[in-house]
Amino acid sequence: MKIYVGNIAYDLTEDQLSAEFGTYGKVESVAIPSDKISGRPRGFAFVEMPTKAEAEAAIAGLNGKTLNARTIVVNESRPRNDNRSGGSFGNKRGGGFGGGRGGYSSGNRRRF
Repeated sequence: MKIYVGNIAYDLTEDQLSAEFGTYGKVESVAIPSDKISGRPRGFAFVEMPTKAEAEAAIAGLNGKTLNARTIVVNESRPRNDNRSGGSFGNKRGGGFGGGRGGYSSGNRRRF
């Protein structure tokens, strides 16, 4: 079962997280995603445990616990709702550089 762990400290390691969850059962894997650009951890993690009973015990025991001066949020991981749009930052009008808001889009060129 996959578990979401939120609000983790940026200096928390996968080994530390594995040790915390290991007190509730076997830990199959720990993943702390990092930002693609900066390489810095994103502040959350995923832990996989083999049985639902172990995972539920870990969720009950660790949700709201303080780790590295941060109160963590622990719950069952839900599938990601992949409805992200690509590249327009929510502006569906006009394309091109600047997105049609006074930038250099095809219909709004600046003349110097």
